[in-house]
Amino acid sequence: MTNNNPIGIFDSGIGGLSVASRIHEALPNENLLYIADSAHAPYGEKTEAYIIERANFIAEFLLNKQAKAIVVACNTATAAAIKNLRASYSIPIIGVEPGVKPAVFNTSTGVIGVLATTQTLKSSAFNNLAENFSSHVDIVVQPCPGLMEQVEALSFDNALTEALVKQYVEPLLEQHVDNIVLGCTHYAFLTPMIEKIAGANVNIINTDTAIAKETSRRLQLDNLLSSSADAGTQAFWSSGDLSIARQQICLLWGEAVDVLSM
Repeated sequence: MTNNNPIGIFDSGIGGLSVASRIHEALPNENLLYIADSAHAPYGEKTEAYIIERANFIAEFLLNKQAKAIVVACNTATAAAIKNLRASYSIPIIGVEPGVKPAVFNTSTGVIGVLATTQTLKSSAFNNLAENFSSHVDIVVQPCPGLMEQVEALSFDNALTEALVKQYVEPLLEQHVDNIVLGCTHYAFLTPMIEKIAGANVNIINTDTAIAKETSRRLQLDNLLSSSADAGTQAFWSSGDLSIARQQICLLWGEAVDVLSM
């Protein structure tokens, strides 16, 4: 293991690119490996055992590419598999979780909402997180089937996506939430639409910047920050259709990149 080994990042699809982008901005000298496990998406409707199996497979893939740390850029995979990953591998494993804590500190109505996948909201990890703050605020949860698939289709601003966002956000507004937590990394790409429907008085909380800071902290703690003065490189893999993956990743990464099959 050397400081200039890459950071591995994975998600069930392209949602984790929202996290990867923040890590790239915070740590521009780090080499990044990104895996979109699109052939097995959505994780949010899969069993915990299935998600653990995929997470272990991807971790082995990244370790074979000499990853010095792994960021599980998926709320569902973090909730289901991160304990298993940390027990199995000695490198830093950084996960994500819905930003309930900042929402609790920001609320004035005492009611916050969480948009997430069905599996994330069912997980013991999320329910333990929510229970830690349930004496302070009311937490209204909203599963969002179909929303991740709209992001995968790059349908950020069409009628179906808007209808789904309204279907999921309006019940939260009816219960007077003033903070909405995005509990899936895919939803970051729908922030403009969610903000539009929620209105100016509702704060939308996304944790991608916090994850980048935590990645930096963990690497510094383990003396694994890159020592290179050169700009880092990025490599991308997908388990799905490569023609689709290339279109998705080039658009969201903001430049032409190659995508390989895993």
